[in-house]
Amino acid sequence: MKLLLIGFFVAFSISINAQGWLSQGARSGALANTGVTFSDVFAFHHNPGALGFIEKGTAGISYEARYMLKELQTQSIAVAVPLPVGVISVGGQFYGHNAYRTQRVGVGYALKLIDNISAGVQLNYIGMGFGDTYYGRKDGLSAELGALAKINNQVNIGFSVINLTRTKLADYKDDRLATLLRLGASYQVMEQLSIMAEIEQEIAFKTRFRFGIEYQPIELLYIRVGVQGAPMDLAFGFGLDFKVLKVDLSTQYNQKLGWTPAISLIVDFYDPKKTKD
Repeated sequence: MKLLLIGFFVAFSISINAQGWLSQGARSGALANTGVTFSDVFAFHHNPGALGFIEKGTAGISYEARYMLKELQTQSIAVAVPLPVGVISVGGQFYGHNAYRTQRVGVGYALKLIDNISAGVQLNYIGMGFGDTYYGRKDGLSAELGALAKINNQVNIGFSVINLTRTKLADYKDDRLATLLRLGASYQVMEQLSIMAEIEQEIAFKTRFRFGIEYQPIELLYIRVGVQGAPMDLAFGFGLDFKVLKVDLSTQYNQKLGWTPAISLIVDFYDPKKTKD
């Protein structure tokens, strides 16, 4: 019975995460997992190149219960600190439960190439555990890269490659972590309203399109909605911006599998400009 449960959750997790990437941060979740153009601390999990625009030391934590199942829960953390030249970052992502658990822990570095373009790289340790069974563990290293261009005050374009190294997990059937390409753009229609669109491609799967809208009716509050395809998911949520602290809540809905709620917190803990003063 235990092996059957393990097989079910492994197969299920592969089917919904086969592309080798998990969205992090409830802001992204509310926008149907768009995020390649965002330059907050969760860019660590979306686009390491976007971190070059961070000007304050900041940390974020996130929790998601995919389809309301503890076996498919995800916790993540990310920290980014600006240096005299560039931004260094560390973070981790922990998915699953006792029978099947994955870890992704890494370190990255991003740098502004010019005032409006930033690029970055990231190296990750990947671990997969199958509980107390003879399936044991699989481990490996993967690399990522990304870039973000702020074309003007309204338009951002982001690009990232996840698992650039095509990391092998096992010799059997040449089992490798998926390599994922993401390209996205955001457009600030007006000061309070932004729209974003994104395309995601992995060789063995259908192309995924994502679209999101973010509206700020008052300084404190953000309202967000989004949709993504292949399979179709709807998303919505809101965020509260207390300047030093940001709180985001989201949920996604799949007609067959149900709801996926998430919460995340971002806090600024270090301001280099104040230190100089």
